[in-house]
Formats: sequence, structure tokens, C-alpha cells
Amino acid sequence: MTSEQPHEYGASDITVLEGLEAVRKRPGMYIGSTTERGLHHLVYEVVDNSVDEALAGYASHIEVTIQADGGVRVQDDGRGIPVDEHPTEHKSTVEVVMTVLHAGGKFGGGGYAVSGGLHGVGISVVNALSKKVITEVHRQGYSWHISFANGGIPDGPLHRGKASQKTGTIQTFYPDPEIFETVEFDFETLRARFQQMAFLNKGLTISLTDERDQFEGVTRSPKKRMKKIKFFPSTV
Repeated sequence: MTSEQPHEYGASDITVLEGLEAVRKRPGMYIGSTTERGLHHLVYEVVDNSVDEALAGYASHIEVTIQADGGVRVQDDGRGIPVDEHPTEHKSTVEVVMTVLHAGGKFGGGGYAVSGGLHGVGISVVNALSKKVITEVHRQGYSWHISFANGGIPDGPLHRGKASQKTGTIQTFYPDPEIFETVEFDFETLRARFQQMAFLNKGLTISLTDERDQFEGVTRSPKKRMKKIKFFPSTV
């Protein structure tokens, strides 16, 4: 009879996951699951950031679009994510918000008095679990752009675009099919969620558009038609 040598538990057995790598390794810790439920949670987290702007009195309209190419675009008319260099990270604040866990305006008390979502984790988690994210910010008289790929890796630094008189943030993300069991969004699931959100948040209008082909008949031939619905807040 041979006795097995007990495994020596030492320093080399401790794995350190840096940054967003931890999210990709254990996504269930952050969004609950990688099923259809977790997939839709990504949308909720992005929209919650826009709702926070509305709760703070800086936004009144959120547009959510399920794109034909599989992405989801969320646009608001809030203040826009700050674009200046972050004082401690020495990169644009937009990049910090998108790539660093627990980085947001919901901790120090200066950004938001009330908020929803994962309190600073949400948008970076969405970035970590997406194969591509495109962030566009309208602030300080210009549009600002930065994109990410393969779980939140920046394609380059934030760059300034054309002059713009509007303000707000546009987030477009494409969930990673290697993470999720499905990357097909359900219109009715999102409709029910946003109808409730608009009802509960006075002064906030949410629109939901589905740009994917709608199928009809037994042959399921595509019909070029968009679904679009707008939810208004309660007047009570």
C-alpha cells in the first residue's frame, strides 16, 4: 500500500486575479449568473447609471436600442462621464470608470446622493464581460470617444472628437458569447423592466427600440420592421 504525499499548500497556490480578470473568471459573483438572466443584467447596470443621473436631476431621457448587430446601445442626456485626467490614476476618468472596479461617483458622496445598480462596479463589469464596448461622451463642448475589446482592454486612450453642444453618455456593448449561454436579448424582458423604472422615477422617460429583423409566418421570412416603445413617468 502506497501513501500519497500530502499536497503542500504554499504561496504558489494563491492566485491573484488583476482588475477585470476576476470578473471574467467568476462572473456569477457580480451579475448572478451567465444565463439569459445575467445577460439582461448587463443592460440594467448600464441603464442604472443613466437613472442615477436622472435621480440627481441632470437627465430626463434614456434611449435603449437593441441593435441588429447584436449590441445594445444606451444613451442619456445627463452630464456625461468626466473626461479630465484622474488625479491618482493618471489616465482619463472615463477609462478609469470603465476599467477599474469600485470606481465611480457613488462612494465619496460628491457625485450622487442616491443611486441604484452595483454602486460603481456595474459599468466596469459590463466592460469585462463584453467582447466590445464603445463609449461616447458629450461634455465640455465636444464629443469624446474610447473603445474596449476582449474583456475591457482599451483600444487606445480617450480622444476628443467634433464640437458638440449636447451633454450625455452613449454606451454600446456586445456581450461575450464565450461568457454567456446566450447573447440574444428578449424585448419583452426589457420592456417590463423599463416600464417599471419609468413609472417609479418621476420626470424620466425611457424609450426601447428593437432594430433586429422581425419574423413572420411559418417560413420565418424576415420583415424589416422596428419595434419601438416609449415609457413615460407616472403623473401621480
